[in-house]
Amino acid sequence: MRERKVVKSMANGTKQKTKTIPKFKTIDEEQKFWDTHDLADYWGDFRPVKVSFAKNLSRGITIRLDDRTLNKLRLQARNQGIGPTTLIRMWILERLRESGDRPISSP
Repeated sequence: MRERKVVKSMANGTKQKTKTIPKFKTIDEEQKFWDTHDLADYWGDFRPVKVSFAKNLSRGITIRLDDRTLNKLRLQARNQGIGPTTLIRMWILERLRESGDRPISSP
């Protein structure tokens, strides 16, 4: 995140100290900063982001996995902060995108 100065005007017309969001080297450093600072003081630094959600996920498919594979899948999904079915769906969509218009060979 880039540094940006924030100036607050006081009721009497004077200006309060200028604040900047520092550049963080680690997530822990950033977390400690936000634990001790008010997000409202830096509101102008943030911009909306475009978010998309999966639509029409009304059809399902069953995939059988052995315990070891399922545990590895769950661990990897948890490390990414998502559920295992979301991770599998992301992998499938990624693979389909990579294959493009090329025919997918059957097993």
